[in-house]
Amino acid sequence: MRNVFTFCLGLAVLPLLCGIAFAAESQAAVRYMDSGAVGLSYLAAAIGMAVAAAGCGIGQGLGLKAACEGTARNPEAGGKLMVTLILGLAFIESLAIYALVVNMILLFVNPLSKAL
Repeated sequence: MRNVFTFCLGLAVLPLLCGIAFAAESQAAVRYMDSGAVGLSYLAAAIGMAVAAAGCGIGQGLGLKAACEGTARNPEAGGKLMVTLILGLAFIESLAIYALVVNMILLFVNPLSKAL
């Protein structure tokens, strides 16, 4: 059910945001500026960061849940589980930081904003 929901969400959102990815000549870029493409890039950055933060939050929660269950079942392995958990959480958090960098590029290095 989750895969079907994700697929349908992707089908609904991607056509709305794909126009931002196409390159344009200078006159077409001015028309995009007038039509609100820069506003759409702000919307794309907001949605992208929200999805990335939600995915990372879910991943961290599931990882913490599994580590707590593992420690409860075998308390002697708590030290090894803690090291693995911290390493895994760092990797998951790096995905959110990469999404933040991409969204900052969308916001501040937008080629459409330099057309005027």
